Amino acid sequence: MGRFARTGAMVGVLVLTASLALTGCGDDQKKPAFVAGAQQGDGVPTTSPDTTGDPSEPALPALAVSPADGSDKRPVSTEISARIPGGGKVSKVVLTAADGATVAGRLRRDGSSWVPSAPLKYATRYTATVTGTGTDGQTRQGSSSFTTMAKPKSMIGSGLYMFSGKTYGVAMPVVAEFSPGIPKKDRAAVQKRMFVQTDPPQPGAWHWLYNGTQAYYRAPEYWKPGTTITVRLALAGIPLSNGRYGNVDRSATAKIGRAFEMKVDNATKQMTVYENGAVVRTLPVSLGKKSTPSSSGTMVVMEKKESTVFDTRDEPDPDNQYVTKIDFAQRLTWGGEYIHAAPWSEGVQGRANVSHGCVNVSMANGRWLFGKTLVGDPITVRGTERRLEPGNGWTAWSMSWSQFVEGSALPVPEGGQGSPF
Repeated sequence: MGRFARTGAMVGVLVLTASLALTGCGDDQKKPAFVAGAQQGDGVPTTSPDTTGDPSEPALPALAVSPADGSDKRPVSTEISARIPGGGKVSKVVLTAADGATVAGRLRRDGSSWVPSAPLKYATRYTATVTGTGTDGQTRQGSSSFTTMAKPKSMIGSGLYMFSGKTYGVAMPVVAEFSPGIPKKDRAAVQKRMFVQTDPPQPGAWHWLYNGTQAYYRAPEYWKPGTTITVRLALAGIPLSNGRYGNVDRSATAKIGRAFEMKVDNATKQMTVYENGAVVRTLPVSLGKKSTPSSSGTMVVMEKKESTVFDTRDEPDPDNQYVTKIDFAQRLTWGGEYIHAAPWSEGVQGRANVSHGCVNVSMANGRWLFGKTLVGDPITVRGTERRLEPGNGWTAWSMSWSQFVEGSALPVPEGGQGSPF
């Protein structure tokens, strides 16, 4: 058994994590009258009524744009919204900086606001011009100038466990990580700024761990093979109740590969391997002995190392202290559970459990399996003495869909949430 400290090599950028007191055999670690979104104090009409046309006709009231004209110290995560008197729909937003540069962005699908495609600059003046059509069919326009805040001194740390250009397994969750954890009262606002789009479209949901240090995004079922996942954690400058602000935006675009799944039954001590729904091989295994049982639940391959060293000399139990070279290691938990080759247990694989919590396979089977798997491939272990602890690895799939959506900070439509754009 051993403890494992997560390494920076696993994260696209910065990842700051909370440690787990878990051990294993490894050492590595919708009113249609307006577009919603205006904040308190915003929404004052910022242009004169439209006086064009027949002067005998009453002037059309302007849109009320948010942020309000003249506002300052706005977060760089600010979105643009507008209210159309009498109701209607916003059709266009143009946001320009003081230097005349135009900011790219998109309207949310629900029309609630316009989201810049990148964080706004600190201490910069912007002008937003919004065009919309009222329920009377008349076009209205409004504008507002505001200034963003200076760069804050106190920020959170954040991470995204996904690399652009990589191909992952069908169970790969989107994993966002925060240090310190996001306070519960702030999670809805933060979640609203965490964007996931899939092609082909598949609904999904976010689930927060109890301490707010991680949030997982997944679909009701495993991703369809060949899916493209595009993620943006648009958190730069977002204000939190603890006086901190989001540090940076993080993004990634990745692919999902073929369907590959491993299922381990402690009763038979066999691993059944499926590829695209068909059984391709059955492997004998040895799981954790009673004093150091393997975790039962659905885990995900998190990391692969063709060769590594397990050093568990910091374990309190002398019987669990060792330094051993390991081949074809595939991490499943933060607490140190792996799939790996174990030539020393080949004689009992398929018959007895002798490991410190890992899934032992033969050297030949370890090499074959290592060559087949991707980070994000699922493995389900059943029938052991210990349940998988939430957060001990990427545990998004070790709960039912109904249980998973209970962890969302925002309401989730039946079947899951679609793209925000």
